[in-house]
Amino acid sequence: MTEPLKPLLTTTDWNSEWKRLQVLRNGPADADAWDRRAPTFPTAHGSQSGYAERFLQLAGIRSHESVMDMGCGTGVLSVPLAEAGHPVIAADFSSGMLNILMEQVAALGGSERDPSDPDVRVIKMSWEDDWEHFGVRRHCVDVALASRSIATSDLEAALMKLDAVARRRVCITLACAGSPRVDYQMLRDLGIPTRPSRDFLYAFNILAANGILPEVAYIPSSRYDSFDSVDEARAFFREMVEQTAAEYATDAQVTEALSRLDDWIERNIVACDSASTPPEESADAPGSAHEQKTHRPSGDSLPARESARAPKLLRTRNKRTMTWAFLAWNKQ
Repeated sequence: MTEPLKPLLTTTDWNSEWKRLQVLRNGPADADAWDRRAPTFPTAHGSQSGYAERFLQLAGIRSHESVMDMGCGTGVLSVPLAEAGHPVIAADFSSGMLNILMEQVAALGGSERDPSDPDVRVIKMSWEDDWEHFGVRRHCVDVALASRSIATSDLEAALMKLDAVARRRVCITLACAGSPRVDYQMLRDLGIPTRPSRDFLYAFNILAANGILPEVAYIPSSRYDSFDSVDEARAFFREMVEQTAAEYATDAQVTEALSRLDDWIERNIVACDSASTPPEESADAPGSAHEQKTHRPSGDSLPARESARAPKLLRTRNKRTMTWAFLAWNKQ
């Protein structure tokens, strides 16, 4: 007797599959790692990729609607939203990212916009935190955003948290083909096999299983990796090879790849064109933030930034181009 068909697409527990995938991955960097990376991230007026403009265009946020930007990073979305007069909850777990965001928000207060004091509530908070503890409650904003920032082992819980806080609309982006922190062409050049992970498909299937049918669009984004020295570049790419090896390669392949790394760096790391070379266009940090209408979070204090965003001296010869899947849905 023929076995009955079991349609894997509609019977698979996609969140469990996502969790198994995260075990193979090294997981998102901790807050300290994002703090160190913060000075290399683009700001609201420093990014030249067009990603933020396209995201906001697709988001379709209406005049004066309130917005939560989860995993806000340096404020690439939060700052222009505040400039446009939207009340914003900007949340991230990285103090370094939030410091840079708050510098920009403070500068808005001295502008001629009306009102002169932007309504930005900054919260130091992660995806795993109890959001209600920070005053982020059900239907507390009109629109909830998570731009390139859903880095968590429980994807369904993250999506449902965003859905719960939004009254009208939710907008997210996830990678179409692998992690934004990995240079897949470099890995292939060094003999490391790779395969796309299609993160956005997990989100789409999880949402569909919960009765949500999101619209989908695609946003290309390009970046250089930039460095102060060859040693910094070497350490960066060596760590990338070692961290992705568990998912893609054998020990022998990793050993061979590391033996070829210096030659690859010599061919592919060049001097920046000028001191005006913009910071890398990178993925926003995974979630965090803090309370009240304030430019400084309550609770955990944030350390003062030690230096201005100095231009890097070296960069990769070629840009890495990623495509992000934009998923959005309106609340019923």
